[in-house]
Amino acid sequence: MDTSEIREKIGRFRILVVGRANAGKTTILQRVCNTRDNPEIYNGAGKKIDLAVIAASRERGLHDIENEMVFRSNPGFIFHDSRGFESGGESEFIKVKTFIADRSKEGKITNRLHAIWYCIPMDEAHRSFTAGEQKFFSQCDTGSESQSSVPVIVVFTKFDALYDVAYSQLRREGKSLKDTRELAQKRAEETFPDGPQLKFLKGVRWPPKGHVCLPNMNEDNADCGALIERTAGTLNDEMLEQLFVSTQQTNLEICMRYAIER
Repeated sequence: MDTSEIREKIGRFRILVVGRANAGKTTILQRVCNTRDNPEIYNGAGKKIDLAVIAASRERGLHDIENEMVFRSNPGFIFHDSRGFESGGESEFIKVKTFIADRSKEGKITNRLHAIWYCIPMDEAHRSFTAGEQKFFSQCDTGSESQSSVPVIVVFTKFDALYDVAYSQLRREGKSLKDTRELAQKRAEETFPDGPQLKFLKGVRWPPKGHVCLPNMNEDNADCGALIERTAGTLNDEMLEQLFVSTQQTNLEICMRYAIER
């Protein structure tokens, strides 16, 4: 079955994006879709929603997780936003939990939720995990190993903030300016696996399928390839994996690697 047949059968790849406000979620999606434009918003019936209506709803603290975000540059994706979830409010958590449970069991694969990207910003690394994050990973079963499971990828956004932390540590250790500049990124990457973020995720009831660290997403040459590859590697359905990889219109390296492996 070729890509066009798979897309006709499955539709578009649907992702729920979860995370705190200012976690860089929109920037990540723009990078994945190779655009600087904002997404168009559609309701559950597929009708486009005026952005003024969306803005007014946000001012009133309202948000519909069923709304679909689609970027013109890459309509192969449908994104859902869990806006307001990070505060840990019970009603917001129930909405997210219900959305995941219902979408993971959808009879039509076109309406099913295919993956979850949970964004955690590292420029707030000094803060402990929010109530929303603790609730999600301790209470939200995304299907475990069942056929209808929805893989969760934790995306550590703004990872370059840890370069500054490492820089300060190296300077306190007496390293020269030249050595500090050269070693800061390496130090941050080497010490992160033993840090509190991954220790927390290893000890939760429902751990993610994987994680990626994304620095400098505001730069023009920012690369989300690690997120694409990690997500593709967590999919337990070959057709879904092929559909997901086919959305990478601008990342020929990933498409070629997938084709060779298959």
